[in-house]
Amino acid sequence: MNTQPSFTGFNAFAETWNGRLAMIGFTLAIITEALTGQGIIGQLITWFSF
Repeated sequence: MNTQPSFTGFNAFAETWNGRLAMIGFTLAIITEALTGQGIIGQLITWFSF
């Protein structure tokens, strides 16, 4: 593994957690779409149309 410090903020630890959280968010979006029958944009329109 690369042990040199990164000056851009990208490192293996941050990228691993970023990937994991992205996968969790995508999975929750698919589950929510399956339960409501609306996509992400449709849900946002419904949420903000009050």
